[in-house]
Amino acid sequence: MSEAVPTVKLVIVTGKGGVGKTSVAAALAQAHAKSGRRVLVALCNVKESLSGLLGSEPIDWQVRRVAQNIWGVNMDPERCVEEYGAMTLHSKALFALLFNNKFLRTFLRAIPGLHEWAMLGKVWWHTTELRENGAFAYDLVILDAPATGHGLDMLRVPKVIVEVVPPGILRRDAEKAWALFQDPLRCQVVVVTVPEEMPTTETLELAGAMQGELRIPVGRLVINSVSAPLFSQAERAAVGAEVPVFPGSEGLLAGGLRAAARERCERETRQAHQMKRLAEGLNLPTTYLPLLPDGAATPEAIGVLAKRFLEAWLR
Repeated sequence: MSEAVPTVKLVIVTGKGGVGKTSVAAALAQAHAKSGRRVLVALCNVKESLSGLLGSEPIDWQVRRVAQNIWGVNMDPERCVEEYGAMTLHSKALFALLFNNKFLRTFLRAIPGLHEWAMLGKVWWHTTELRENGAFAYDLVILDAPATGHGLDMLRVPKVIVEVVPPGILRRDAEKAWALFQDPLRCQVVVVTVPEEMPTTETLELAGAMQGELRIPVGRLVINSVSAPLFSQAERAAVGAEVPVFPGSEGLLAGGLRAAARERCERETRQAHQMKRLAEGLNLPTTYLPLLPDGAATPEAIGVLAKRFLEAWLR
């Protein structure tokens, strides 16, 4: 196993919507769990699909064990605010007295960024959480972050708190969380994409904003749904040429075969072009995950992807 991997306490998985972020988060969790690490996967108040990927009971706002060495939670922003308030006040009775006031609750809902900070603060706290024996509750926390723009807005919140909020408990905790997010030895962003034009463009912009504006380390690129090439570059050129590809064959069958081969070659050419754009634009360690014939929405598929992570990254 790589010596650098065990030092990482937080992995933030992000990318354009629809590229398979949650599948990657599930596969990463399973890969680390198989290596003996205790892993928590945190979801951001989403329509939960992680349980189907891991073959567990539905995951809600309560942290619960979903597989061997894997725990999951689907964070509810208002409950996160309540948890943060209870920990800050050090009194459940005082917390109940304050937070059950409907006027205060209405006021809290109107504070920009509070819900985002409550979820990020919960993620940060879980990286520090201890068991009764003094050991960390989780060796690794994986945040399945919102897609691209929303994910960036969420990660900006602690930065804004650090810059504008007066000294106090809120700023103190935001400073600790922000220090974690910016530490490449303890935090890595994993950007997920697919080898298509729009996701590639959005990925380049996302990684640029992460590394530039926010200075949060992007540790790895994951290119999902990669088709295994059937043709070499020379063969793709031959298929596209107006010459017989199948010597001695003519008619409907040959025409159908040529059309199918040409379509596949065009797809492989587009895929190769987008992968080249990503390689030249990001220069990041990259993991390629295969396009699975039956999709990646089953525990069996997640096992295949986890094995790829174990082979390509963790060893």
